[in-house]
Amino acid sequence: MNIFNQTGQYFALLIKVFSKPERHSLYVRQTFNEIENLGVKSVGIVAVISVFMGGIMTLQVAYNMVNPLLPNTLIGLGNRDSLILEFSSTIMGLIMAGKIGSNITSEIGSMKVTEQIDSLEIMGVNSASYLILPKIIAVVLMFPLLYILSVFFGIIGGLIVGPAVGAVTLTDYLNGIQYSFNPYYVTFSLMKCLVFGFLISSISAFFGYTVEGGAFDVGTASTRAVVNTNIQILVWDLILTQLLL
Repeated sequence: MNIFNQTGQYFALLIKVFSKPERHSLYVRQTFNEIENLGVKSVGIVAVISVFMGGIMTLQVAYNMVNPLLPNTLIGLGNRDSLILEFSSTIMGLIMAGKIGSNITSEIGSMKVTEQIDSLEIMGVNSASYLILPKIIAVVLMFPLLYILSVFFGIIGGLIVGPAVGAVTLTDYLNGIQYSFNPYYVTFSLMKCLVFGFLISSISAFFGYTVEGGAFDVGTASTRAVVNTNIQILVWDLILTQLLL
């Protein structure tokens, strides 16, 4: 399948997904189920990764500040801005593409190869909208919240690791994370999270919905979905950074 054909199929599927749903109440219930499955159940891994990420960033900044003229408050500031601008949005996006994206692709792909989607179509249900739209809404809504949690736990990780290993004092770290804060950085990253959430859910759903074959092909589709989603996240990260910063 060439890239132009694949792109056309992707947008054709999106048109089908965003067509008017038959029963709004059913979609609302399904959306809340997806919020729990795809969003709430990802809080644990986001917290663990962010704590270690914040601790590592704090140590990296501290060990690279060899100039005695630079104040130690820059360690907390560097960790805070790195988390807010890039790590808690882009890096978590890449990680969530692997966790959430593969989950979506394998779930929809399994339904495709077992002909459950065909059964929905026979019953007159818009299978694309019913299966994919709640997932897109759930991920787009939850990703900014996961980003905020990631920043929080990343700062906590730096707060624990920095003073524990003697890289920075508690006072200097706290002064650093409060110094020269720019609220627009958070707004910028939240906008990125909305785009990343849409990319993760829609691209993964596309590869699952269009898979053909058996169980082996579902696994292959999951791998392709994660790879393509990661590429698109990095491309759109570059575009949005150029446009918005």
